[in-house]
Amino acid sequence: MDVFIEPIGRLINQFSKLPGVGKKTAQRYAYKIIGMSEAEARQFAESILYCKQKVRYCKVCGNFTENEVCDICARRDGSVICVVKEPKDVIAMEKLHEFKGVYHVLHGVISPMDGVGPNDIRIKELLARIDGGVKEVIMATNPDVEGEATAMYIARLIKPLGVNVTRLAHGLPVGGELEYADEVTLSRALSERKSI
Repeated sequence: MDVFIEPIGRLINQFSKLPGVGKKTAQRYAYKIIGMSEAEARQFAESILYCKQKVRYCKVCGNFTENEVCDICARRDGSVICVVKEPKDVIAMEKLHEFKGVYHVLHGVISPMDGVGPNDIRIKELLARIDGGVKEVIMATNPDVEGEATAMYIARLIKPLGVNVTRLAHGLPVGGELEYADEVTLSRALSERKSI
């Protein structure tokens, strides 16, 4: 016999599919929803559906946008491209208010253990963006094994094209993730990047 009635169990199951949400947290979320007024619950559900309908990937960089091309790609100088793993890493970099170039979101990193190879992430799209106007590509993948391997792989492909390839400098802990880095550490890492 299930402990929860079917509608509550179903809601808990859906919340537990979110990253970092265990059964206890999923239960708290479900109880919070049950405690909402019908109007609040409807607004919550409509926000999820609205987001799913409106948000898409920028056709240039792969970041989240409501338009075909994101505001960053539309307005900024494309001579410096910062390569990141996921859209949430763009947010981490943008909080600095220092980087004035554009981004390229890989939507993953090379990870043979997980069956992810170079053709499974947006490396071809990055190479297609590199033309005579690109002066530097900053590799801002996470400083873990997969992030380092991805950065080195991409650097080997780009260097023969005559483009300077740099890596974020020290300050980011090995095994850490950009989204959890504080702004001072991330700012130092950006300003002290080095060629790879």
